[in-house]
Amino acid sequence: MNSFLLKGRAHKFGDDINTDYIIAGKYTKTLNLNDLALHLFEDIDPNFSKKMKGGDLVVAGKNFGCGSSREQAPIAIKESGIAAVLAHSFARIFFRNAINIGLPALVCNTDEIDDGDELEVDLENGLVLNITKDKKIPMEPMPDIMKHILREGGLVPYLKKYGDFVRE
Repeated sequence: MNSFLLKGRAHKFGDDINTDYIIAGKYTKTLNLNDLALHLFEDIDPNFSKKMKGGDLVVAGKNFGCGSSREQAPIAIKESGIAAVLAHSFARIFFRNAINIGLPALVCNTDEIDDGDELEVDLENGLVLNITKDKKIPMEPMPDIMKHILREGGLVPYLKKYGDFVRE
């Protein structure tokens, strides 16, 4: 991730979006990440992969990423070009997997965001600007170590660069 300022269109989903809704189990047997991305959210919105553009944002309610612990769910989201996921709350394993692969999983009140809204997300300062509605939405503060991991593109690139040294 080159910038901590993201701009994109919101694709809004509700509460309890589980990993099967994100990427159906029948697609998890492939190593072709493009195939995963083509089937993202297919069971909820069969046209999702045609509507979204790189840099767009997934916005959801509570408990995003619940269900199985499959890493393919955040991988499929990241591979599709989605810049970040914003939700009221995340399943813990999904949240951890997302940060580990360099996909921002951002906790904020998404009630003021509708499908199609244009958003600007300032990861450094913890703020979402809904450009469409001219509203500022604070995000939960993100620990500095998570910001560093995201800047490097995930945990593996971070560890390759810094070892187990925790940056201050």
